[in-house]
Amino acid sequence: MEYQIPKGLYDILPFSKEEFKLIDKWQYLESVIFKLAEDYNYEEIRTPIFEKTELFVRGVGETSDIASKELYTFLDKAKRSMSLRPEGTASIMRSFIENSLNQHKKLNKFFYIGPMFRYDRPQAGRYRQFYQFGIEVIGKKSPEIDVETIDMLINLFKRLELKNLKLIINSLGDADTRKNYKKALLEYLKPSFEKLSKDSKERFEKNPLRILDSKESSDKELLINAPKILDFLSDEAKDHFEKVKDLLEKLSIEYVIDTNLVRGLDYYDDTVFEVVSHELGSQNSLGGGGRFNTLLKSLNGPDLPGVGFACGMERILQTMIKQEVYFPQKKAPFLFIIPTTDKAKEFAFILTKELRHHKIPTDIDLDTKKIQKSIGVADKIGAENILILAEDEMTSKKATYKNLKTREQVAVDFDNLKTFIKDKYYKLKGKL
Repeated sequence: MEYQIPKGLYDILPFSKEEFKLIDKWQYLESVIFKLAEDYNYEEIRTPIFEKTELFVRGVGETSDIASKELYTFLDKAKRSMSLRPEGTASIMRSFIENSLNQHKKLNKFFYIGPMFRYDRPQAGRYRQFYQFGIEVIGKKSPEIDVETIDMLINLFKRLELKNLKLIINSLGDADTRKNYKKALLEYLKPSFEKLSKDSKERFEKNPLRILDSKESSDKELLINAPKILDFLSDEAKDHFEKVKDLLEKLSIEYVIDTNLVRGLDYYDDTVFEVVSHELGSQNSLGGGGRFNTLLKSLNGPDLPGVGFACGMERILQTMIKQEVYFPQKKAPFLFIIPTTDKAKEFAFILTKELRHHKIPTDIDLDTKKIQKSIGVADKIGAENILILAEDEMTSKKATYKNLKTREQVAVDFDNLKTFIKDKYYKLKGKL
């Protein structure tokens, strides 16, 4: 085939052999997300899919893998460097600053859904264009807000009926905490520098905390006896983390502390967290986030703290499918009309329009050859009812209405047809 989708991308379709690519499953996930956001009083925000490259480099940090290896960057016609957004937070912060959103509320709670882009080797649950749901809370530094965001993420997975998940938390403390800890970590690792992986050697001077995030087994072995950041927390950072743990326990949210959890972005401080599923192999994170108290200020915005999370929608769907959780039945027409003559087709076409304008999901077979074949089409698309308009029906002016599930069949006068169908539909809708 001459034109094929580029590597690392995929289509979301009405029909697909791979279940997670089915549009009705995506729509269900999105509907759960929108209801969750409504219940927690989060407002949607939408930003462009590309921005100035500098925003992402400053926003996620020069030493992050995203900025150093994974940005999709291009020059526009004016030779300005632009990049497709690799994550949502930097764009939300830019929008917050540019639109002076802090003047509207003291506490701003946003959510977003949309495609992100990273040039990375495609692997399980990871694509070059992928979709994220995320939230950002700006304006207040409190353990209650941290726990609200964690609870929201856990609640999402509960509503989706996911099982066997684990919440991991850690604290990166404040600036003094990290300054003292980095010094101790470098002193510990210095004698073993040559044993570090290539990436960890590069991070040694630029951002040693990222070494804790290494997936290399040799690095993990070296870190077994490394100093722990929780032993270096300032009094304020320690108090904050203790309150977070206490609130999680009061909400009956189970957690595990992992002192090597730093997340992959440079802007985090204090609380960081991640929800993992071991059913996804090495790429096991379903979602995570943390607090960022200095990010807005570093982007020349107001000095306001923030906290948030993001989760990959592909991984969520793949886990749902693997665990065989509930998905609602695919949406289908309430009525499928089968006309067999030109006169019947004209009558059916007008009727279809009128029913649709009354918000009744209706479709029509404009190419009926055999009634039985058309009934097969109706059955395949999941239509609940059919309306047959053949020669006999057009002569007697009585349509044949049939429920494909109950096999109930009635003849309906043309004069009463619209009223009959509306009554049937709204009665069903009332039951739903």
